[in-house]
Amino acid sequence: MMIRKEIIERNPLLNLGFDREYILSDGGLGAVLAHAGVGKTALLVQTALHAMMHEQPVLHVSLNDAVSKVDLWYRELFNDMASKYDSAEITQYWENMLHYRFIMTFRVEGFSVPKLEERLADLMQQNIFKPHTVILDGLKFDESGRGLLVELKEMAGKYAMRIWCTVHTHRHEPPKEDGLPLSFLHVADLFDVLVQLSSQGPEVYIKALKGQSPDSRQDALLLDPATMLIKS
Repeated sequence: MMIRKEIIERNPLLNLGFDREYILSDGGLGAVLAHAGVGKTALLVQTALHAMMHEQPVLHVSLNDAVSKVDLWYRELFNDMASKYDSAEITQYWENMLHYRFIMTFRVEGFSVPKLEERLADLMQQNIFKPHTVILDGLKFDESGRGLLVELKEMAGKYAMRIWCTVHTHRHEPPKEDGLPLSFLHVADLFDVLVQLSSQGPEVYIKALKGQSPDSRQDALLLDPATMLIKS
């Protein structure tokens, strides 16, 4: 299907020099780092859509927003990506993809890995949903210590899932020479893949900070801010 082919070809993570089709391997932990408003959630929604197109179930865990708002991001991003295709065809394709997504919300202050695992175990035991990829959006890294991320990585390994997180970085905080913010250094080793979004005027760039294959020649890519796809 043309829409699937084009979206996959313009997926920035697949063009940054990572070896695997899903970037992370089973049990892997990845993060997207960016300032507020640059597009962390949009990029991870796009990653989720990529998995859903391959009939791989995605669990989206939001600590900030209602289910309806998260659903709207998916719909809007998918519609932007598919805007030049036949609307009836798009609607049918979208409805098929929805079988591979489950949205779960928590209050930030009420979130813990044991609570997430308990709800996840309920879904799996009842054969409702077993995720291939988990998107965790809204975790505050400066407040959640290393222990929570160790638990998250253990859970990813236990269920052979891939877990992606958003990391909010601060404009006043200069990055170290490897591009990582100082406040993130104490947990950086727990992640298998790290990518960074940065805006320069109206342009948005994506850069790999960790996890690329050694022979990768691609350093940074220019993205379309509307879709977070590679600018065509």
